Amino acid sequence: MDISLYYQSYGNGFPLVLLHGNGGDSNYFAQQVPYFSRFRRVIALDTRGHGKSPRGTAPFSIRQFAEDLLHFLDEQNLPQVDLLGFSDGGNIALTFAAKYPHRIRRLVLNGANFHPSGIKTHIQLPIVLGYRTTALLAPKSSRVQQNAELLRLMVYEPLLRPVDLQRITVPTLVIAGTRDMVKTAHTVQLYRNLPDAQLRLLPGDHFIASKTAEAFNQVVGEFLTQ
Repeated sequence: MDISLYYQSYGNGFPLVLLHGNGGDSNYFAQQVPYFSRFRRVIALDTRGHGKSPRGTAPFSIRQFAEDLLHFLDEQNLPQVDLLGFSDGGNIALTFAAKYPHRIRRLVLNGANFHPSGIKTHIQLPIVLGYRTTALLAPKSSRVQQNAELLRLMVYEPLLRPVDLQRITVPTLVIAGTRDMVKTAHTVQLYRNLPDAQLRLLPGDHFIASKTAEAFNQVVGEFLTQ
């Protein structure tokens, strides 16, 4: 691996790894870390090219991020973890779980989508237009290039199929907001294609973990301790 991921670790117990969303960093989980670190070792990562983790030279893709996660777990001598991914972090978690299910004990997918078509049209169209614009201007600016890479992830990834989801046999919680940017029908489809899954829709938008943290933490905590 060409980089080392930045991470923050809190508490003790069976490890719970947190994966943030597109353009964010590990600080997104500021209201989850104190709650779960009371009884778990909580590890919050910065994805490649996000937060304090360097971009490196490897492909900037969901698949690469999943391989980065594998390398991190090996580096930290963590043979198995619980994994909570938000948004693109959920998509990374899905991709990782489809390939390395034996490395996960329990999986939490918050606002995840397994295909770009799962994003609501009024959200996705501006993202597509933004990507086209930044892709044209990217050669002139490293900052624009960075924005183009982030937008590209949402335009073209992930590309998982129902058959890929059906290989994920670990107990999984699919949790989303009732007004999420991911289509509710897509969230239900994700849930139905996972062999051992539960579905919870909480009042709120895409950011229920930060905006309605108490309810979110309670639901996730109950799932992790079942």
